[in-house]
Amino acid sequence: MPVAPPRPKSLPLTSLRAFEAAARLGSFSAAAEELGVSPGAVSAHVKTLEQAIGAALFHRRPKAVELTAPGARALPEFTRAFDQLGAAVQTLRDEAAPRVVHIATLPAIAQFWLSPRLPQLRKAMPNTAISITALETPPNLKRAPYDLCLFFDATHGQPVQQDVIFPVCAPELAERLTCPEDLNAISCLSDSTWDRDWSHWLAAAGLTGRVTPSGPVYSLYALAVEEALNGAGVLIGHEALLAPLLRSGRLVAPFEAQVTLPVPLRLWHLPGRTSAAVKEVANWLRHSARDEAPS
Repeated sequence: MPVAPPRPKSLPLTSLRAFEAAARLGSFSAAAEELGVSPGAVSAHVKTLEQAIGAALFHRRPKAVELTAPGARALPEFTRAFDQLGAAVQTLRDEAAPRVVHIATLPAIAQFWLSPRLPQLRKAMPNTAISITALETPPNLKRAPYDLCLFFDATHGQPVQQDVIFPVCAPELAERLTCPEDLNAISCLSDSTWDRDWSHWLAAAGLTGRVTPSGPVYSLYALAVEEALNGAGVLIGHEALLAPLLRSGRLVAPFEAQVTLPVPLRLWHLPGRTSAAVKEVANWLRHSARDEAPS
């Protein structure tokens, strides 16, 4: 009577994924953020894998993790494998829903830059569904289920618009401002994402030391913009985002000095993993920004 040998147990895919992410990013916390789980879950998955193979994969340090020799040798193959798996998943999504385009972007860009364009985009591409997810940092497109990224970024993709900044406020408040030094007596609004906007503008305008902005800080740029519209203070405006409010006169620029930051608004996708719908949406967004740019 034939005897079937016991089949070796497969290693858990979740544990392998946790190991690869932590090893590639050099941190359980960064891996947890990418995978959408807690750092404790990543640590537990890695420990399960180490117990299964009978070897340590990381040296645990107080503020970091460091690969052991076996972990370092295995990492490149796991990274290639998960990259290929991500590409296969994206192909499957494209085949299942070829006219659905998923865009990842900053909350402020989603609200002020993308949202006003959506009606015209839907009109231009009535058979394409646009999905938008607001994220604080660009996702890894090799692993995340997004087709396009739209962020202020230094290196990825192609520039869509320059990031030009300058103070903005409600027209009623602007009447009280005759020179930049008047800002010392006015509430200067800030948001936590772009907390260096004021220092960038003051340095470029030669006002460092002469103007000390003070006022409330908001966790969302949209809240700061709403308060600026309400006349609560002066905010550093990003022209790419606030152009419609400036054109309508709801916000005005009380001073002439402007600063072009070195990190423009950029749009990108992964080469070779782009459906026709993604290319069409990307091209439409680039053209819409070009048509709106000041002459």
